[in-house]
Amino acid sequence: MTFNRYGVWAIYRFEMARFLRTGVQSVLTPVLTTSLYFIVFGSAIGSRMSEVGGVPYGAFIVPGLIMLSLFTESISNASFGIYFPKFTGTIYELLSAPVSYLEIVAAYVGAAATKSIMLGLIILATSAFFVPIQILHPGVMILFLVLTALSFCLFGFIMGIWAKGWEQMSFIPMLVVTPLTFLGGAFYSIDMLPPAWRTVTLFNPVVYLISGFRWSFYGKSDVAIEISLAAIFGFLLLCLGVVAWIFKTGYRLKN
Repeated sequence: MTFNRYGVWAIYRFEMARFLRTGVQSVLTPVLTTSLYFIVFGSAIGSRMSEVGGVPYGAFIVPGLIMLSLFTESISNASFGIYFPKFTGTIYELLSAPVSYLEIVAAYVGAAATKSIMLGLIILATSAFFVPIQILHPGVMILFLVLTALSFCLFGFIMGIWAKGWEQMSFIPMLVVTPLTFLGGAFYSIDMLPPAWRTVTLFNPVVYLISGFRWSFYGKSDVAIEISLAAIFGFLLLCLGVVAWIFKTGYRLKN
């Protein structure tokens, strides 16, 4: 079976065109949000805090800010991309088109991941205006950025298929992912917590993603980098397995 690159490119281009139509809002929102975080956390709070693990607080929160935006944007982009055809009824045209399920996933997830990575890099560039940024392991940083974007875009794709309404699509990002990110060491090191709470925090999967991403910047992390890499690869494989099951069974696609 040959890979229908023309079909994939058509869907990918359509999704990217939709993103570019709202490019100003899509770019301006994370830039303003990042700036506000630095004003509140970096200046107001950071000026009263000592260094965290030898890293100035303003620089310490940069990986957490990027991850926070990456999680939410990846889920939002991918879930909306596949839910909208379901909402309008054009999903049946897509399913009957000469493109395989693998090609559909590659197109939608690829477009959503591209948007998320672009926004992550924009936030990184914005952060450089506020604090000096040091990236000790740029290769690992790019690896984490790509794997995280792909994993959460797959997760968002699953959510877009699962959701029966717009409210359900915003439920998990707002009430699950965002709280886990704030409690996962985005703005602090879990070593600052009491031993009991530190143990509880280690059950939060987001801790491993943020910790590994921060290690790529400063060589310091709350958990071993090997464990962080295993966590993101495991989450990616899990999402791939769920997507494969969805298309095999037609769950909420054909009925």
